[in-house]
Amino acid sequence: MAMTQKVAVITGSHKGLGYAIARKLAQVENIQVVVTSRQEQDGMDARQRLASENCHVGFHPLDVTSDASVQQFTAWIQQAYGRVDILVNNAGVNPSAKPEEASLLSVKVDTMLDTLTTNVLAVARITQALLPLMKAQNYGRIVNVSTEMASLTSMGSDFYPLAPSYRLSKAGLNALTVLWAKELNGTNILVNAYSPGWMQTDMGGSGAPFTADEGAEVAVYLATLLEGGPQGKFFAEMRKFGGPIALAW
Repeated sequence: MAMTQKVAVITGSHKGLGYAIARKLAQVENIQVVVTSRQEQDGMDARQRLASENCHVGFHPLDVTSDASVQQFTAWIQQAYGRVDILVNNAGVNPSAKPEEASLLSVKVDTMLDTLTTNVLAVARITQALLPLMKAQNYGRIVNVSTEMASLTSMGSDFYPLAPSYRLSKAGLNALTVLWAKELNGTNILVNAYSPGWMQTDMGGSGAPFTADEGAEVAVYLATLLEGGPQGKFFAEMRKFGGPIALAW
């Protein structure tokens, strides 16, 4: 790796949106992408697929819900690259297809807890681990993959399913985004969230109107922000407005 290259870590990037973000960032000049997945074989397969498209990326297993896995990953990336410049927190779960997620009367508290653990606490864990590598060079771009369904402004009147576990977790992720941005205000480490929209992924299903590549557009924009760019904002998918537009929290 050239010393001038930025290192971009994308969690949960062996398929779907994460894979699309990895591929797009790998095509940006001077960015070295590192894909991650819980299962080593999944990540190795993803790296091979990307290599066939002339996108040469690094890979290491990573389970963001595990302290030990995050510690191992952090030690590895520090030894292998010595830096992290971009972190895309893409790994997440969505249990909304479960029948009990249609009502707060039937939703299972254990499901809510599991969803919060992956979609909020795991993001805090991996960000805590990698942020010192950004602080060391006063440069970083952190992108949190959220959803319009987490907007408190529109939650009471939108047309989306109730999906309490997913919505609560992503609202928590949005709050985490604002708090990270507040703590990092005045630095060159920019933290933002965005909604990729309804996409044709395992989570979104084949009937979704847009592709993962389209969902990845804002992630790439936020991952490559110039100094002085937006901090602590919540962006809609670009295809809705033809450019980056901030959503109401």
